[in-house]
Amino acid sequence: MSDVSPQALAVATPRAVEGMSSAVIGMGFFVVQDGMMKDLLHSYTVWELILTRGLMAALLVGPLILWLGHPHRLLTPLWPLHLLRAVLLASGFAMFYAAFPFMGLAEVSTIFFSAPLLIALLAAVWLRESIGPHRMVALAVGFVGVVIAMTPSGEAFNAVAILPLLCALFYAIAQILARRIGDRETTLTTALYTLVFSAILIVPFGWLTNQIVAVPEHHTHLLFTWVLPPGWEAGRLALLGAVGILGYMALTRAYQVTSASLVAPFDYSYLPIATVMAYVLWGEVPRPAILMGMSLIITSGLYLGYRELRTSRATPSPLPVAESSVAPGNPIAPMTVARDVDAEGPGQTTM
Repeated sequence: MSDVSPQALAVATPRAVEGMSSAVIGMGFFVVQDGMMKDLLHSYTVWELILTRGLMAALLVGPLILWLGHPHRLLTPLWPLHLLRAVLLASGFAMFYAAFPFMGLAEVSTIFFSAPLLIALLAAVWLRESIGPHRMVALAVGFVGVVIAMTPSGEAFNAVAILPLLCALFYAIAQILARRIGDRETTLTTALYTLVFSAILIVPFGWLTNQIVAVPEHHTHLLFTWVLPPGWEAGRLALLGAVGILGYMALTRAYQVTSASLVAPFDYSYLPIATVMAYVLWGEVPRPAILMGMSLIITSGLYLGYRELRTSRATPSPLPVAESSVAPGNPIAPMTVARDVDAEGPGQTTM
């Protein structure tokens, strides 16, 4: 077991505080982003908003890559993996936002937060990662929370609740694919390709949806129509992309400065923030089933984070640099890839 240097211990607490606060700030930005999406869906379609948001964010990320230079790159041989992830994320988040006019923000987000649980299960099945009894119990509790939140029986059941659940599944598969990318790609390059591919793919996806499904005229947010925004509305759409990037950068910073196992549970701060904002702005009061399901999901996630933190403390190591996260409405964050910086040199990493 290696010893942690006094210098590392001296900065551990400030880094931990910075990491946790950055995670909460990042989630706050994502709540604002999704709130803006929910409001804009009264005037624009899901397809147009996802296209515009992606293009606006790409306009910010592209020049940033050119400015920062290596190891970020505009051309990558890993583009097929980025394209596959974009297919999953574009279709998944189209379903996520399509549910907004029918469900409250807290309801949609609570069901989506089954994604971390699905990621753990898929990692066990496809990547042969072991799941101990503690994690199995926590995952079971989390899934019970999802089932309660969806209310699969009774008058309160809403079939639209399947949409954010499918989004969570597609998101989980995309994050498993991120393991194939690993640390061969930087976060900014991954973000750029995912945003551009998603923006391009959402157009034929919207057209195909309208060809296959007879979308009722009163569900205007799903129709394959395009509205040219006036000047001030174009500013709102640009702000939508900027808010998403700010949230992404804050969340990435959180995972860069401290342990992923310490920061990850703070992803769940999205749920109470979204619940409060939905109540203040739209008077949405979550059903008791949603609140109960949310509590179980948050408890499960916090316990999983606690177990990971205990495990990481058992083998002290230098402070990690990591990129990650699970966040509703955030199609550009890769799955957590903890990269512990080797004390012998900055160019070496251990996995």
